[in-house]
Amino acid sequence: MSLRLSERISPDDTLDLAHLAGADVTEFLLGESTRVKPGSAGCYASRLRSLLRFLTLRGLTQPGLADCIPAVASWHDAAIAHVPSRPEIERLLGSCDRSSRIGTRDFAILVLLVRLGLRAVEVSRLELDDLHWRAGEIEVDGKGHERGRLPLPSDVGEVLVDHLKRRGQCGLRRVFLTVHAPTRPIEASGVRSVVRDACQRAGIERVPAHGLRHELASDLMREGASLIDIGQVLRHKHLESTAIYAKVDLAGLRQAAQPGPGAPR
Repeated sequence: MSLRLSERISPDDTLDLAHLAGADVTEFLLGESTRVKPGSAGCYASRLRSLLRFLTLRGLTQPGLADCIPAVASWHDAAIAHVPSRPEIERLLGSCDRSSRIGTRDFAILVLLVRLGLRAVEVSRLELDDLHWRAGEIEVDGKGHERGRLPLPSDVGEVLVDHLKRRGQCGLRRVFLTVHAPTRPIEASGVRSVVRDACQRAGIERVPAHGLRHELASDLMREGASLIDIGQVLRHKHLESTAIYAKVDLAGLRQAAQPGPGAPR
């Protein structure tokens, strides 16, 4: 990235950097910040400081210009992620052709993401031995390969059984396999592709696989579940990880918000 040095070319075809001022630098950075995200603007600021320090060392600009670059404000978890609505989820699930082998597999993957809030990598790691039918539980190879068990609802179990019947017997122990030869376990990227293709078929805004996990948390919150309960369902180690879902409950936030001065109560 450059400071649009082409704009500093004088009539005699030389760079006019000697008169570059702090106001020029700030104006450039502010202009760039209007068209990029805060993270990218921060990268621009860092690169610009490096460029100006280099130009100063070469004696081409006034000293101290790099110090004129302000810090770019960027707050952790400031954005509100798009959470699909319940009708959109129904359309997503309904887009799978459950009369076909691939449609049955994709439907089972989506159900695990939507109903149990599994991560894409957890779905891809699922093995036949992780399905404890008699106990009504499913064992999950989670983040950092930490294993845990979740209740397996009967309707989710029926979806898995339907998939496994169509999957057929083979020497592989993974639950979800590729349909086309050579048959191999599906990867986390394949799970994300299933979600992406389903969004396209359903005609809804593209939702990442992790967004379905957000939808489950939002549903639980709307039903009155506490953050502690939601954290247990999602298998969060720290409550801070669950607290990000509080900001999507806009109705609850409106009730909790204090009215401003002079506002009707």
